Amino acid sequence: MKNGGTMSKKNWRIIGVVVILLIISGYSIQKLTDETYQGMSIIPEEHIDIPLFDGLEPTEHQYIMKDDHWRNIFYFYMEELPYLGWELAHVESALDDKHAENDWSGFRTRWRKDGFEGELWISAQYNETENQTEVMFDKTDIIHSTNWIHSAPESICIYQSAANQNCTKITDKSVIEQISSSINEAMDWNKEVESRKNTLVIEYADIKINVLYEGDKGMYLQSEKGIKLMKPEQEFLDLLILK
Repeated sequence: MKNGGTMSKKNWRIIGVVVILLIISGYSIQKLTDETYQGMSIIPEEHIDIPLFDGLEPTEHQYIMKDDHWRNIFYFYMEELPYLGWELAHVESALDDKHAENDWSGFRTRWRKDGFEGELWISAQYNETENQTEVMFDKTDIIHSTNWIHSAPESICIYQSAANQNCTKITDKSVIEQISSSINEAMDWNKEVESRKNTLVIEYADIKINVLYEGDKGMYLQSEKGIKLMKPEQEFLDLLILK
């Protein structure tokens, strides 16, 4: 009986150790999963009607894949999503750009579907420096975006602050098109404008736009045509903040 009792205690100890290891393992997996998807507003793997292109791997706020695959990804979603009930709300891609040097810019699409609250945004681009395709999935409210820029001019001026009188002239067509596209896609805003620490000024021939920004807060665009709100996109700011 004594030996039997001793064996029983050992067995319980073993079981206890196994349970603890399972708990720790489960916590580690959950923590890894949380960190992997922490910057995403929507996770395709959790939706049966949002397929994930084969080979894409999640990395916090986007999915990546080695080499240049954005065209195949574009065609994949343009074919698969309508089949799954999605309606295309907006599309633009480098396939429509005649300038080969802009090919890296990839595509941007917005989708709507009955029963889905908001819009599904899918975009992709090729990062030549890292030699990888980067894809972003985003869930947003249905927005209205008025086009402020109808055609990209030959040049624009950037002022690093509202008080700055020194204009930095931008003539790179691809940069101007990126800036103009981001402005047009920003959401029309008719609510209160919160204060921001910094203000940049973008001057086109027929419109001057104030860009109000601060850290990771939403950015406001102000002009005589109204107000827009956009996410704090570092890529957009990198085109404007000149060093």
